[in-house]
Amino acid sequence: MSRVRLRCPAPPRPGARVSLRYVEERREALAVVRGVLQPVLLESDRGAMLTVWLDGETGYCATADLSPRGLSAAAERAAHWAGAAHGRGLALPEPPWRTPDAPIRFDSVRDDALPARADLVAMLHEEAAAMKRDARIVHWAASLRIAERVQRLWLDGEDAGTQRLRFVEPGLEATAADGARSQTRTLGGQYNGVCRQGGLQALRDSGFAGGGARVAAEALELLAAPNCPSGVRDLLLSPDQMMLQIHESIGHPLELDRILGDERNFAGTSFVTPDMFGHYQFGSPLLNVSFDPGVPGEYASYGADDEGMPARRVPLIERGVLKRALGGTLSQARARARGWPIEGAAAARASGWQRPPIDRMGNLDLEPGASTMEAMIAAVERGIWMQTNASWSIDDARNKFQFGCEWGRLIEDGRLGAVVRNPNYRGVSATFWRSLAMVGDRSTLQRLGTPTCGKGEPGQLARVGHASPACLFRAVDVFGGES
Repeated sequence: MSRVRLRCPAPPRPGARVSLRYVEERREALAVVRGVLQPVLLESDRGAMLTVWLDGETGYCATADLSPRGLSAAAERAAHWAGAAHGRGLALPEPPWRTPDAPIRFDSVRDDALPARADLVAMLHEEAAAMKRDARIVHWAASLRIAERVQRLWLDGEDAGTQRLRFVEPGLEATAADGARSQTRTLGGQYNGVCRQGGLQALRDSGFAGGGARVAAEALELLAAPNCPSGVRDLLLSPDQMMLQIHESIGHPLELDRILGDERNFAGTSFVTPDMFGHYQFGSPLLNVSFDPGVPGEYASYGADDEGMPARRVPLIERGVLKRALGGTLSQARARARGWPIEGAAAARASGWQRPPIDRMGNLDLEPGASTMEAMIAAVERGIWMQTNASWSIDDARNKFQFGCEWGRLIEDGRLGAVVRNPNYRGVSATFWRSLAMVGDRSTLQRLGTPTCGKGEPGQLARVGHASPACLFRAVDVFGGES
């Protein structure tokens, strides 16, 4: 990464306060598709966001001109927008950022190097070759995306922190076909949930090595499997489906700016209302969900959010009761101004230098319980076990949902039965989590994530982490969907 020398510009107007957030990112994508190495994708960009607070209002201006003159011009433009907003919105008695007691230092690159590109390509070829094990495998691919990011933050002219992050996203995909029927099995689902921060160790922990043969074998197994039956059954979800269930029916509904109405005309609202915090029974007493950007190696770990709030673990749901929202300092101030003293988290995040921070999930984790996988299976009289997200649909209040998975296996009288294809289930967020009957222990826990969580106008894509054990739900509406 380049070594750019920057200095936060002076306040452009008397009484103004200024923050500068610099972001530089390099991205690399490698892929072997049907045995052929694809062109290597290399991308990079860098720039800065200037934020100016003036007379209670906030203005933003992004620039790729990192010269002193360019940064000063951006600060002046941000001050113009702050002035233009005067009297039109919520006046803040102080800036939306908080200067930490000491500069934040965070590094997920230093202690976990990656092999050379040639060695990574060799790994992709090896896994791709392992997938082409049968003439019925008609499509197979192995991929690896790597991104390295440097973020620096100055608040009121003071160094507030430097963060170095490396994101690793391996992928495997095999499609088996026989006549008009086809089935696809992947390493991490349609959103490639097997993603971590770090380097070689993160890649090893992902299950990528040796995963090609497994993915292809399971695609062939699904091809021969019967369609998933329909009816009410107990539902055992693996972490690679729990990830998206948490994301869509807990994470998005708890974003404070969404609760305040910001996403109404774009991504929707939330079934959660401001008066629910502190008493609403979101799930069963087994449901404990935390926001923890400090977990080493998880996909959305960081030392501070993009408003300078130091990262710390906070509980959002305890024993099923809703406690906190996913809201940064700005959204918390907006809620207080409306009479709702809702506590938030270090959740103000921007997708890059050209976007302002908005409320986002970071690492949103469901805490492990006390049940082994064997105990959960034994506790099911008539049920199904599902793995790996294949499709999803949810309404604009993040309430009524439908999810499809790649792989299913029936459970009858406490024993595993036949593998089934096209397993799906549906429910309502406001009641689904209350049917949580058993939570897996740490032996079932996986740290996963999603690389492309979309939100905001103009749009922003964020990297989000989710850790979860396997979980058992009672009496869920299950159905099969033909390819």
